[in-house]
Amino acid sequence: MTKVLGACAAAAAIALTIPNSAYAANGFLVIDGVAHRNPSGCFPLGDFVPPVVANRTDAVAEVLSGPDCTGHVDWLIYPGETYRPNGSRSVFVL
Repeated sequence: MTKVLGACAAAAAIALTIPNSAYAANGFLVIDGVAHRNPSGCFPLGDFVPPVVANRTDAVAEVLSGPDCTGHVDWLIYPGETYRPNGSRSVFVL
């Protein structure tokens, strides 16, 4: 029993020491010409000019209707694609 608990504790310790960047996408998310290296999380889109989002990562980017990654998913931008969201307010990359 102690061997099992020790193995579980060791696995938990390793999982907690992995840096957050291990969960970021590899590559660049380019929003209106600004490149975000190894992006992870939520990114705002401009309010006045329709933005241009280029997904140069290995992950799918979700375009959301609301600010701060709220609302519904308007579009999915797959790796290598460029999209011009019209009316969307944020982009999420895991």
